[in-house]
Amino acid sequence: MRNLKGLALLLTLLASQWVQAASNIENIRAWLAPDNIRLVFDLSSSVKHNVFMLDNPRRLVLDIEDAQLGVDVAALGLNKGPIDQVRTGSRGDGIRLVLDLNSDVSPKSFQLDPNDQYGHRLVLDLAMEVADARKPVQQPRALESGPLRDIVIAVDAGHGGEDPGALGPGRLKEKDVVLAIAKEVARLINAEPGYRAELIRSGDYYVSLRGRTLKARKLNADLFVSIHADAARDKRARGASVWVLSGRGATSEMGRWLAQRENGADLIGGVGSVSLEDKDDLLASVLLDMSMTASQSSSREVAKRVHANIADFARMHKPYVEQAGFVVLKSPDIPSILVETGFISNPSEAEKLRNRSYQKRMAQAVVQGIKAHFWERPPAMTHIAAKKRAGATLASAERTYKVAPGDTLSVIAVRNGVSLDSLREANGIRGDRIRVGQVLRIPAS
Repeated sequence: MRNLKGLALLLTLLASQWVQAASNIENIRAWLAPDNIRLVFDLSSSVKHNVFMLDNPRRLVLDIEDAQLGVDVAALGLNKGPIDQVRTGSRGDGIRLVLDLNSDVSPKSFQLDPNDQYGHRLVLDLAMEVADARKPVQQPRALESGPLRDIVIAVDAGHGGEDPGALGPGRLKEKDVVLAIAKEVARLINAEPGYRAELIRSGDYYVSLRGRTLKARKLNADLFVSIHADAARDKRARGASVWVLSGRGATSEMGRWLAQRENGADLIGGVGSVSLEDKDDLLASVLLDMSMTASQSSSREVAKRVHANIADFARMHKPYVEQAGFVVLKSPDIPSILVETGFISNPSEAEKLRNRSYQKRMAQAVVQGIKAHFWERPPAMTHIAAKKRAGATLASAERTYKVAPGDTLSVIAVRNGVSLDSLREANGIRGDRIRVGQVLRIPAS
């Protein structure tokens, strides 16, 4: 009987402790982006929480009920961006975290259920105000007069931050592979006179799907290119692919735009950009349909060129451009493509995607397709359109040289009338080492 009483007392104490601390905060991760910082709290179970702001001094308070802190906050290095320091304390059966801030933020919090990689999570997003004065304001894409401009390519590396994307052998993460390829695509584009690349994300942080297309629209991008790496349960699945928006996806997006055209999403591209807000339903529908049709047509054209280029050296998942309703392809006024660079779940393709030379080759295939498309159909009032009108050819705008025995990088530069630095930049060469048979891109002089 005494043993039974002891066991009952022990169970009562354990139950009391469980009630007092129903969830354990096992880790806190921070992801800093240019316009926000995200804190992710890894939890042993779901929690109730409350977030509010205080002034004088400026700080954010996060109360988490029935929880205990199982990590040393001071050792996590959470003082990033708008956060000066994080202080912790007890509040009843829970904990209170106070974030001392150095700038204004707009907080948003939500919880995530467990998935294959993480357990319960509490996400705290702090949106920051970012000044736009660092870059000149972009003019609408189709002005009939004015100075010439560059063709703008928005390069989107999929996933990021606490979203690693697909995982390959050896914990190879899709977010890392596609960021490396996206940066190489941007570098190659920026090496071409008449083009400018803008990375949707330039580091390891999360950007929402709608946030990616919104940023591209703010940049007045002429093309949106999203880079990904596929995955499948069957590790034998392999092959790269190129995607455009499906007809069903276009129809649903048109409906969304028409439904909310009075709530901010009311501009579509074209001459001076057109507002849908003051148009009746029929006219707004016609204008949006025209914009979407033109965007889809251009998307298919550039996608076919990129698909053919990748097929020159890589196995393709399908022998044609595929279609789906991916959110990042749904801009009604920006041609958009999504490139799956291979199956990261396939050990053979994962090894290639990990290789820097293969990443560069993939990036070159994408860029060559982009350049060929815009040479065929250059937007009005761009430097590329002016070059084409002046009688230039794509071949003259895109020269190459095959390295012969005895060649040096400096000799090749002099022979082709370009600087040594620009030759290195165009080919991603840091030193002077080249090999016989290597094909070098010769930048415009």
